[in-house]
Parts: sequence; C-alpha cells; structure tokens
Amino acid sequence: MYKGKRMKIQIRKVRWLIQASIGIATIMALSSTHADEVTDWNENTFTAIFTAKTTPLISTRVTAMVQSAVFDAVNGVYQRYAPVHVPAEAPSGASARAAVVQAAHNILVLLYPAQQATLDAQLAASLLNLSDENGELGESVLRGLAWGRHVADEIWSWRTGDHFTPAPPPYLGSTEIGKWRPTPPGFLSGAGPQFAYMTPWAISSPVTYRPAGPPALNTVPYANDVNETKLMGSLNSTARSADQTLFSVFWAGNTPGFWNRTAVQLSERYDLSLLEKARVLAAMNIAMADAIIVCWEAKYHYELWRPITAIQFADLDGNDDTTADTAWTPSLVTPNHPEYPSGHSSASGASAEVLAAFFGDNIDFTITSEATPGVVRYYTSLSGAVDEVRDARVYAGIHFRTACVDGQNMGRRVAHYVLDNSLQRVRGGGH
Repeated sequence: MYKGKRMKIQIRKVRWLIQASIGIATIMALSSTHADEVTDWNENTFTAIFTAKTTPLISTRVTAMVQSAVFDAVNGVYQRYAPVHVPAEAPSGASARAAVVQAAHNILVLLYPAQQATLDAQLAASLLNLSDENGELGESVLRGLAWGRHVADEIWSWRTGDHFTPAPPPYLGSTEIGKWRPTPPGFLSGAGPQFAYMTPWAISSPVTYRPAGPPALNTVPYANDVNETKLMGSLNSTARSADQTLFSVFWAGNTPGFWNRTAVQLSERYDLSLLEKARVLAAMNIAMADAIIVCWEAKYHYELWRPITAIQFADLDGNDDTTADTAWTPSLVTPNHPEYPSGHSSASGASAEVLAAFFGDNIDFTITSEATPGVVRYYTSLSGAVDEVRDARVYAGIHFRTACVDGQNMGRRVAHYVLDNSLQRVRGGGH
C-alpha cells in the first residue's frame, strides 16, 4: 500500500518561490479564474500544448497521460472505480483536489520542462485556492499533494515504456502506384510512424481493430472516392459551399482540443463531481489515444497514397473512371502521413462515442477552433459533429470518404471496448 509522506509546505513559501520568477500578480490573476481543479488543469494542459505547438497526433498521448494521472489521483481518494494504472490507495484523509493539481502539474512538467515556470505559477494558483484562511495548507492538502506526486511518478514510469520515440527514423514511403509518398508543398517524411507500434492504453492490440482497408484502385468505390474529393476538395472548387469551406478549415485545429472542450462543457452543464468529471475525461482521452494507435497501425500497414498524389497520377491507377489532373491542389495542405484511415475521424469517432455514453447523443453544444478564431459552431448531436468532421476532411481535399467513414466506425469500436472494460465501478467501493 502506498504510504503518503508528510510534507511541510506553507503557501507563503510557495508564493515566495514562484513570485521570484513570475510575480505574485500573475499568481493572483490565475487564481481568480478558478473553476475546479479538473477543469483548471485540463485547460492548463492545452495551454502547454498550444504553447509548445504540439501536433494533434502527439497531443493524444499528452492528454491521455495527464487525464490518466488526474483520474487515478482523485479515484485513489474515493476508491470508487478501477484505476487506469495506479492502485487506489491514497492515504487516509487526503484531499482529492490537491491530488489532482499535483498529479497534472508533475506530468506536464515532465512533458514540457521548458514551461516549468508557467506550470509552477499555475500550481501556486491552485494552492492558493486550497489554502485556509491563514494562507496555509492543511494536513489533508499535504497528503493529497504527496499522493498526486506518487500517481504522476507511476503513470510516467508506465508510459515512458510505451515505445514512443520523439524522433523516429524518417519514413519516405514508396513510388509504387497507390502507395504513400511525401506530398507538396513540404514533401515531409511520414509523421508518427512510432504510433503504429506504440503500446495501447486499454485495448490489447491495434491489429484487432484494424479496419478492412481501402477499396482497390481498379474498383468503382475507389473511383467514387477520388472523383468526390477531386470535385469537392479542390482549392478552387465551385461545387463547395461557403459553409463547407468554413467548416473544413474550422476542423483543421487540434483534435483533442475540440473534444476536451466539449467534454468539459457538458460535464459542467450537468454539474458532475470532481471524480465523475475526471472519469469522463480519462475515458474519452484513453479511447481517443487508443483509436489513434489503431489508426496509425493501419495507416502504415496499408500505406495508401493521398488524394493529391492519386489525382495527379490517376492515369496510372488502372481505373477507367478516374482521370489525371497534374495541376490539382487540395483546399488545405495535406498532412504528412498515409491516407487510410483518417486520424481526425478515428479520434473524433472515439471521443463522441464516449461522450454519448455519458450524456446521450442528442444534446446541444458548441465548439470553437483555434483555426478560425471567433467562429462558434452549434450542434444538436455528437454524431452530427463527427459526421461534419468526416465531410470536412473530404472538402479540405486531404482525405477520401472511405478513410473517414472507416476511421469513424473504428473509433467507435475502440470506444465501446474502453467503456465496457475500463474505469468500472468497484463493488462496494467509494466513500
């Protein structure tokens, strides 16, 4: 059983240590925006992600790590559900709120050491909200902080053995007809090949969930895919409406960001407790991370070329129903990894399915995007938003419809596994 270490810290000392580098005014400003610790540190996570310009792909690993630590920290206090990884053995009387902030902070510092000053300021703001009327941290808070530190250490030790490599060898694809090759304008090597063999979070193997594969190049379904994207996804398409152009850009933001903001919005609407909000976020981010691992395993298994390559070289695909256009350009820049399946649709399908399990599919909500500042889009169902993601990737000219449909369905299957097998209620648990 974990034994919490006694930790004698006063909030005055924390103030002094942090103000030396960032100033007490910053701490007070951060403290004034307090909602609850789970929400605050989910927002802090995305501040770190956007500051570091972390890709949506790598963001799925970041958010799964943080939200796993947050859930195991708060669940260890209440001992109501099966943990993600760390046995629920918090010291008696530990503060769940304190455990949340320390676990999230420590994971983020390990992931983003260059941002430690900012993260320390955010920690200090959280500690101000946990201090008593004398500005001191009580014994319950100290125990919670010690427990949160322990959880973060355990999650970090676990996931640093997941075969993620920050700088894998370059993947340059193939010039074989139908196979992926680097695409303009950057002609970058394939992104994230290490995700194809990363250790999953909840599922046993990505191969189990691998979708059936794209249609053969000489088939009618393949021609339909090519011709739809060629028409609707061209940079200068006259068939695409103004709204279709808008939402294709809108959904080009950070995928985990869209769905975490939605999860927080719905959790706050239903006034979920700290533990239940942490459970929603952990389940969703784990399902999203596993869906992306499945997606990337399939991408580098099938290695299908992107629409820009397929359309420009259509005279070589053996299909009489496609014609080449060597000048064809997509509406958005093509991401540098194989076509099938769609990563955005995979992650979105998984995320929306988890949220639907908690809140129901037919629910009103809004979403914003860093890709289109000031634009707010309104939805009446989670599945409707995912369907718009599917269309957005086609209208952006960066995917074929089959890749989006199959990715969406695969993400849903992964989500069902997570919902049925992870973070389950422990019989007799909870206090």
